[in-house]
This record gives sequence, structure tokens and C-alpha cells, in this order.
Amino acid sequence: METFESLVRAEFAPESTFLNTASNGLLPARTVTAVHSAMRMRAEGRPLGSLYEDVEAARTAFARLAGVPVERVAAGASVAELGGLIAASLPAGAEVLTAEADFASLVNPFHMRADLKVRTVPLERLAESVRPGTALVAVSTVQSADGRLADLTAIGEAARRHGARTYVDASQSAGWLPLDADAHDFVAAVGFKWLLGPHGTSFFVVPQDFGGLTPLSAGWIAGEVPWESCYGPVRELARSARRFDVSPALFTLAGLRASLSLIEELGVDAVHAHDRALADRFRAGLADLGHEPVPAPGSAIVSVPGLGHRQPELGRAGIEVSDRAGNLRASFHLYNTPADVDLLLKALSS
Repeated sequence: METFESLVRAEFAPESTFLNTASNGLLPARTVTAVHSAMRMRAEGRPLGSLYEDVEAARTAFARLAGVPVERVAAGASVAELGGLIAASLPAGAEVLTAEADFASLVNPFHMRADLKVRTVPLERLAESVRPGTALVAVSTVQSADGRLADLTAIGEAARRHGARTYVDASQSAGWLPLDADAHDFVAAVGFKWLLGPHGTSFFVVPQDFGGLTPLSAGWIAGEVPWESCYGPVRELARSARRFDVSPALFTLAGLRASLSLIEELGVDAVHAHDRALADRFRAGLADLGHEPVPAPGSAIVSVPGLGHRQPELGRAGIEVSDRAGNLRASFHLYNTPADVDLLLKALSS
């Protein structure tokens, strides 16, 4: 029987100490093979029907990870595009509650509507700040800049008490942190970070009744029978969340199907335990060096104030991390090892 370690070793052979999944995940070997195969199909002029099967297989795999029926999952191109559908659905004057310094792709669509009231509060005060008249609470499950986790349970309970809806961006958690998308009204996530896919695809979980959204980007692929919806207005939109699909990035989704298969084989719970253990090892080592990271217990992302300037020299030494607003951000995923953590700590101690 294959173990967690043997499965990972078979898929990854990075040439650097890559601790930057919060920016981009590494591609598994099976994903690279799948993308190359899809591109050869196009180069050789073979029918592409199987690539559309990959779209549906990837959608179904994400639905399993999210814990929702596949009929509630749409495939988009970016989080900003999907959030724009929510922003467009809100009435003039509606209040949207967001966290300070949350990721732009989540919050900016609401700022693009001058007739919405966007209120911003510290992440820790989000739940207590929901009030009568709040229409939507939009928040990332894990903050990109520093790894802090949102208290989604408290936020959800507060939203329900006041009749507000919730919109969660799981881009920094889907793939390592268990996801209960059914607990939220809307959930979006990109595929190229912790889900280990190529760029170009995002997933969108919507309510069974579609939550009042209008599929503004609907083209032929959003028809109930796509190949009968190619010309003129689409006569019947898909009866599922596929009505919110944009024309699929076929090569990306062929690869993402393979990436999701690896996540499922390993199991999100096992990935979660692995990633957390490495992040905790790094936090303990930082304490020994006299550094205090941003408090983010349970997160696979560790952000260290005042060390962002070390990023260029670490990069030259083959250690890939990020500089975020002066903080050094390291993010740990399934292909990382305790030796990677120790190498980074040794570099920081010099």
C-alpha cells in the first residue's frame, strides 16, 4: 500500500526549497502529463470530447472536497469574476461587510459599485460587526497576507441572526483545510494554489436556488444542452450551477482533474495534519531565534514581521518564500518536509 510520503515522492521533485504555495502550488507529475496529453490532442487535430469530460470530472471532484452536490458547483476563471456576479445581484445601498486588508480579488468587485456601502473592520471583529441591514459578509477563510483564519462559525451564526448572506473565498485553504461549503451561501476558490492545478480556473459554490444571481457571462457552455446553444440567445440555461460557467480552460481543467485526484488520494485530513505540523515546527523554531510571527494558530501560512527584506537573499539560496508588506511569509504544503523547515530556520539564523 502506498503511503502519504511515497505518493508525494512519486509526484514532486522540486529543484528548490519551495515554501510559497500561498502564491502558487507546484504541479504534480500526473498533472504535467495530463496537460501535455491534452495539448498533443489539440496539436494533432484529434477530437477534444474527452477534455470536456475532464471539466465535469474536475467539477465533481471539487464538489466532493467542498461537501456539496455537484449541481451547486460552477467553473469560472477567477475569484474576481465570480464575486462580480454577487456584487451585481445586490440592490443599491446594500451593505457589504469585509475584513481589513483582505485579498483584492474578493473585495474589489463590491468597491466597483459606487452605490454599495462597503464597511471594513478588523478580521477579529467581523462576526460582532454584522448588524441589521448588512446584506453580505465577504471574507477569506485564511488571510493571504499573514495566514490568520476567519472564525467562520461565528461569522455564519451572526449573519443568520441578521438575515445576511455569506461569501467565502477559500483560495488559501481549499486543498489543506477541510471545507464545509454547505455552511455558506457562496464559496469561491482558485485552482492554482493549494489544489495544485495550473492557472486559469476557479470554482464557485452557489445555493440550490442560485441565490438571486444572474449569469451575466453566460455563453453557449451555460446552456442546458451546450452544443444546441451555440447560435442566438441561449434558449434554456443549465438547470444546475453550470449556468454560471464561462468557456472552460480545457488544458487547465485536464490538469486540475489530475491534481484533485492526488488531493483525494492523500485525503484533506492527512494533508491538513502534515501542513500544520510543518507550520508549527517553523513557529517553534522562530521562537528559539527570538522572532514572533503573526498569531495564526492552526494555519499552514506563517508570516514573520520585519523579515520580508530577507526574501531576495533566501531566493538566491534556493528557498522560495514571499515578502508581504514587510513580512516574510512561508507556506507549507504536502510536498514540504521537516528538512525544508530546518533549512529555512538555519538560513534565518545566519
